[in-house]
Amino acid sequence: QVQIVESGGGWVQPGQSLRLSCLATGLKLDGDVLAWFRQAPGKEREGVSCISWKNENTYSKDSVKGRFTISRDKAKDTVYLQMNSLQSDDTGVYYCAAATDWATIEVLCTADTHEYEYWGQGTQVTVSS
Repeated sequence: QVQIVESGGGWVQPGQSLRLSCLATGLKLDGDVLAWFRQAPGKEREGVSCISWKNENTYSKDSVKGRFTISRDKAKDTVYLQMNSLQSDDTGVYYCAAATDWATIEVLCTADTHEYEYWGQGTQVTVSS
């Protein structure tokens, strides 16, 4: 049974940091891309950062480059999203998702949400003073 469980969200002030975790079980993972999406109130869900489990290629959207870092721990079946210098625009529900690794990391990270078969329940991140 596939399970994806996110944790680590919360409320922080602008400029502060958070680290999100995504535990993915029941997947072979070596053939998968793990991604972090976020959905702000009233907006569509968008891909933020992605990582190829097998070769660790990563991709992040321009607005988070240099601030967010995605990584994975094979021994723990876990993907992390280290978020530094958080801004109010980063507020939203952050979801972890898995897709088959069949294209470049950039293609998969900018693909429609329908490309991703497995999703977690999401974790809320609020950046506010």
